[in-house]
Amino acid sequence: MPTETEAPVTESLSLREVTRRYGALTALAGIELDLRANAVTAVVGPSGCGKSTLLELVAGLQEPDEGEIRREPSAYMPQRDLLLPWRDALGNAALALECQGVPHAEARRSAEPLFERFGLTEFEHVRPAALSGGMRQRVAFLRTLLQGRPVLLLDEPFGALDAITRADLREWLAAALEEEPRTVLLVTHDVEEAVFLADRIVVLSPRPGRVVADFDVNLPRPRSITARAFTDLKARALEALR
Repeated sequence: MPTETEAPVTESLSLREVTRRYGALTALAGIELDLRANAVTAVVGPSGCGKSTLLELVAGLQEPDEGEIRREPSAYMPQRDLLLPWRDALGNAALALECQGVPHAEARRSAEPLFERFGLTEFEHVRPAALSGGMRQRVAFLRTLLQGRPVLLLDEPFGALDAITRADLREWLAAALEEEPRTVLLVTHDVEEAVFLADRIVVLSPRPGRVVADFDVNLPRPRSITARAFTDLKARALEALR
């Protein structure tokens, strides 16, 4: 059962000269990327540069037209939370275990202890329509984590939220990943979010997406967005985007 155990250690994933086309449109071109085990890699880039396509390629939802990908078992969290409206929060989180063959009642019992850790105490029996956007994203992340995969693929997890909720949840996510380490590939259009959460930032060019910058984020945690080193790294990423 993956609920309270440490995440399995994974070798790094790798992409070698990966290109993806949609007809005459080239979304990604010649992507070279290695993901380090139990580290957060953030991918930033302009709209339409192939960030979500990259996640789907790593997840195995698409195949490259050229190049090779060595994958590890992964859990994919899309931009929308996709919670089932007829299930309560606990039932939505437990769905990850049910899909692995765990009986319904046992899956709920296994998921319930994590609700306190993830700031969801007293929301176990609330349906998605009555949850805030931030709470829905926490449930969706918990469901993703409960799949027990060594790799998490997060596609703009806070993209639909207001600025205050985003700031709160990125602090929450940083703490959650400290407690439950995984190899994470995070796609975001928010450079500040990337510097706050990631151990490494990869910058893609406008379409077709190519890696134009790749650098480590050597900042202590927890991170302060007003620290000089933080603002310097943010400026470096923004310059690469330009």
